[in-house]
Amino acid sequence: MKKKIAFAMIMGIITTGIISFTLLSINMGFIANFAVIWLKAWSTAYLVVIPVILLVGPRVQKLVEMLFEETETSTVEQ
Repeated sequence: MKKKIAFAMIMGIITTGIISFTLLSINMGFIANFAVIWLKAWSTAYLVVIPVILLVGPRVQKLVEMLFEETETSTVEQ
């Protein structure tokens, strides 16, 4: 569980940082208080994404395993 939480926190920092910076710079440009607005948006996004990664992540992982399990099985049979 510690690894999953660490993964969620690190992945959350990276993804929310990149996405919030990109969208804010595209939509608002580099205005005078850009850094303050970006840090507020980043922190809000980070607080939202951590529980999402922890709750949705395992389900996505199972889905991916299921999709690739069928592909690997059919590849071996051919």
